[in-house]
Amino acid sequence: MSGGSAIARRVSGLLFLSVFLLGILPSIWCAEEDEDDDKGAKEAISPLVTSLIYNQISNFTPVFEKDIKEHLGFCIKDVNADWNGAFNFSNNLDFVSNCVKEIKGDVMQRLCTAAEIKFYFNSFFERKSSNAHFLRPNKNCNLTYWVAGCEPGWASSVARNVKVDLKNSKDIPVRNLDSQPCCPGFFCPQGITCMIPCPLGSYCPLANLNKTTGICDPYRYQLPPGNSNHTCGGADTWADIVSGKEMFCSAGSYCPTTTKRVSCSRGHYCRTGSTTEKLCFKFSTCNPNAANQNIHAYGVLLIAGLSLVLLLIHNCSDQVISTRYKRLAESREAAARSARETAQARERWKLAKDVAKNRAVGLQQQLSRTFSRKTSKAGGLKLPGFTKGGTDNNAPLPEIQPSAAPKAKKKEPSNLTKMLHSLEDNSESSEGFHLQIGDKNIKKQMPKAKELHSRSQIFKYAYGQIEKEKADQHKNKNLTFSGVISMATDEEVRTRPPIEVAFKDLTLTLKGKNKHLMRSVTGKIMPGRISAVMGPSGAGKTTFLSALAGKVTGCTMSGLILINGKDESIHSYKRIIGFVPQDDVVHGNLTVEENLRFSARCRLPAELPKADKVLIIERVIETLGLQGVRDSLVGTVEKRGISGGQKKRVNVGLEMVMEPSLLILDEPTSGLDSSSSNLLLRALRREALEGVNICMVVHQPSYTLYKMFDDIIFLAKGGLTVYHGSVKKVEEYFAGLGITVPDRVNPPDHFIDILEGIVTPPSNVNIEQFPVRWMLHNGFPVPSDMMHLCDEIASSSTSKKPSSEGPTEQSFAGDLWQDMKFNVGMHRDHIQHNFLSSHDLSNRITPGVLRQYRYFLGRVVKQRLRESKIQAADYLILLIAGAALGTLAKVSDETFGSLGYTYTVIAMSLLCKISALRSFSLEKIHYWRESASGMSTLAYFLSKDTIDLFNTVVKPLVYLSMFYFFNNPRSSFEDNYAVLLCLVYCVTGMAYIFAILLEPSPAQLWCVLLPVVLTLIANQEKDAMVSKLVGRFCYPKWALEAFVIANAEKYGGVWLITRCGSLMRSGYDLNNWNNCLILLIISGILFRLVAYFCMVTFQKK
Repeated sequence: MSGGSAIARRVSGLLFLSVFLLGILPSIWCAEEDEDDDKGAKEAISPLVTSLIYNQISNFTPVFEKDIKEHLGFCIKDVNADWNGAFNFSNNLDFVSNCVKEIKGDVMQRLCTAAEIKFYFNSFFERKSSNAHFLRPNKNCNLTYWVAGCEPGWASSVARNVKVDLKNSKDIPVRNLDSQPCCPGFFCPQGITCMIPCPLGSYCPLANLNKTTGICDPYRYQLPPGNSNHTCGGADTWADIVSGKEMFCSAGSYCPTTTKRVSCSRGHYCRTGSTTEKLCFKFSTCNPNAANQNIHAYGVLLIAGLSLVLLLIHNCSDQVISTRYKRLAESREAAARSARETAQARERWKLAKDVAKNRAVGLQQQLSRTFSRKTSKAGGLKLPGFTKGGTDNNAPLPEIQPSAAPKAKKKEPSNLTKMLHSLEDNSESSEGFHLQIGDKNIKKQMPKAKELHSRSQIFKYAYGQIEKEKADQHKNKNLTFSGVISMATDEEVRTRPPIEVAFKDLTLTLKGKNKHLMRSVTGKIMPGRISAVMGPSGAGKTTFLSALAGKVTGCTMSGLILINGKDESIHSYKRIIGFVPQDDVVHGNLTVEENLRFSARCRLPAELPKADKVLIIERVIETLGLQGVRDSLVGTVEKRGISGGQKKRVNVGLEMVMEPSLLILDEPTSGLDSSSSNLLLRALRREALEGVNICMVVHQPSYTLYKMFDDIIFLAKGGLTVYHGSVKKVEEYFAGLGITVPDRVNPPDHFIDILEGIVTPPSNVNIEQFPVRWMLHNGFPVPSDMMHLCDEIASSSTSKKPSSEGPTEQSFAGDLWQDMKFNVGMHRDHIQHNFLSSHDLSNRITPGVLRQYRYFLGRVVKQRLRESKIQAADYLILLIAGAALGTLAKVSDETFGSLGYTYTVIAMSLLCKISALRSFSLEKIHYWRESASGMSTLAYFLSKDTIDLFNTVVKPLVYLSMFYFFNNPRSSFEDNYAVLLCLVYCVTGMAYIFAILLEPSPAQLWCVLLPVVLTLIANQEKDAMVSKLVGRFCYPKWALEAFVIANAEKYGGVWLITRCGSLMRSGYDLNNWNNCLILLIISGILFRLVAYFCMVTFQKK
């Protein structure tokens, strides 16, 4: 009961105090000046009155919350937080106390109600402007009734008997009595007769009349004419900074209250609308009255740190790669030296053993003859091993035992003796002297290729095999130098699956043109033989090879191509088919060995041990004579590398390292001298001896090369076969036609000159009859339109029969229509060819996507490290752009820095797109070759994109290190970096599409043009339907909105109207920051998917 009575007493006390305050407050507010006896009571009760008034003001949030969310949700995210940021005066209520004293207490009668506040702020939306100098007429201020309180800076009061409900949001009270100037800390708009507290960050003193201009300073309103008693009042409006800048606390000062302004001290800075002074960062400079801090030093520090990190990455990576290659070279040289020493020691031992055997046989024969003579003379001489009955001349010479110490212990053999016995027992071993001497099971303990892991073991194995193959080649010329890989000593050798390609009546006709590229070509190319294709220009030699390789598009093909006697697609064997293009498609920023090793890794069987892969690479390098340049960069047009002949051999080596069963080469000897051509042909001859089917186009081979071919195919103009058979019989066949090769003339040159028309054939032979004669010689069917040539041959007529049909002329429209049909058909064939799928019959399982992705990733990293100067140039351009734009486009408080961000979006889009073009546009031809050979397109694309992610992360840092610290926006560095990161990711994906679809020049043009156009569209007025629709799906709009939102969120208090007005004009929403970033990321992903689709679909024509 005692607790309950205590609570009752407290409640009674609070009720009494409330009644007392309600009773005494009106008397205080209505007191006269001459009531000096109540002065002490007023001063005592003033804090209570001030608190009560503030509580009435601060409780307005629930009244306006619904309307604010409905109309201002785009610029106010948290109503309570933003309201407190503007009207939280709890720290200092002096301006309310002063106002109570100045107007004798009736402050509550002069404060604007919710209805009047809504009436004032609704004018912003009605005028679609953040300038509210002119309001609509209302019951207190209209054309017929205008009191002094309607003037700017003045306010009026309601009648004393009228109770004002400040939370009434529907009715405006009649307020037209006792007009007085607006209190300091409040503003009184023109057109309403009440007072509204000035928001935090503003400075609202009483105005002073400037007699020179007649304007009430610091505001810009004038006194009403004809009213001499009217004076300047308080602040008149709260609007954006453009319309009402006078109300904002000026830059270089801060306003702790709305009636007090303090200059900024040294070491601090005060932006416009500040309520406190902010401490400057360390290393920055801030003079007294500084409006901003100079933080250029942080930009310099960031650049220095970033440069240091990049230099460390570059130097360390380069050093790691150099050290690794140096160790590999040392290990390789040691292994080669050990293999050579082993081979030399083995040869010396064989030679010594042979000499010893020869000497032993000679000694035995000499002793036999000597003992035979002595026996015949003495008659009774007996030697061990001879019987009493006579001599045995065929008996072996007995082993003579030493006479001394017959019972002594047998001496152990020396290490040298053990080594020699070991070499004698296993003279074909590929191991060197590193094996333990004296081990009887050396041959059994030799590690297999799968068991080799260290570099030294792998290289010793590889060079040991190569030295063994050299010895075998020297011993038997029929054994190839390169040999077939032996998985381990005395194990079964791996053989390549044979591919025989037969073609019957092969004809290619250009679609839409009815033009024959090849006609009635019949024959076959066989494993283990080198077939050379020759003929004049325009004979269809490259077209013939492309048809065999399944690379022909845009043509109608008739006839048959049989693989191993079966009607199967050549694409089913693409993993074991090598195609060497005419151009040297080799990565110029990789070394010779790196090019070969990458091709071997991706195209050899996945289960093949690493040691065998190294052996294949080393064998190809030595076969092609590339030992001296193995660690040299191939070189590009801008940077000199290896010679042209060496590059041509590397181009061939890329296909040799994958151990093909069918090797097709398009002019591999073009541009080579005779020695380089001979070296290349010898290497191909050794490949043919291993069962490889080799077919190649050759222009004017030397006689030595000509004799190295097994078969030869001569094509006449129009793709007709003139001869297809053995090289040994070609001269015999042409001699049967009456064509003999003159002395000292190379036969293929003479035949090609005849087919070209340079040399006139005999009178009884016509050039056009050659294909028909070959068809008749082999019993092939002759096309109907060539039958007249058969008649000419039969009648030995050399005159050409005129065609019965002349060329049909077609109208221009008809030609245009045929060309359109032809182009459409070509594109359709290209797309169908790229998506052509066939069942794999090669029985070779190459590394999967993830493994190839790792190989591609390592290759791209090396390429980028060797292009570090280009990367440094990109970063330097970004630094200059950031410094220039950050200096020229200072942050404007009216637009929250939208101009500088517009320049940023254009600059970053342009620069990052152009640099991203290099990822794909410069390596199109390399990709076409690698994808055609069966390498993973997905692994290639992902590796490029993965490495570009490094630039995506670093480039925003480089740009912001200058732009942010020169521009100094209010938004945080992290927010700006997040937006730029998403922007760069988006535009990089767009650049991929341009790089893949277009040639370099138009791709660069689009990368420059598109960012500018889209940014202009994003900044257009949103009233037009087209600009609104396009701008909604425009990536610059998302980036700009995210930048502006991040900056606008930092503007509160007095900036609320400016923020809402600017966002309303731009069509931005504070709640869309995360959405903008998500849209940029999703766009980047979609762009990459489109780029990958284009890469797979639109390949080389």
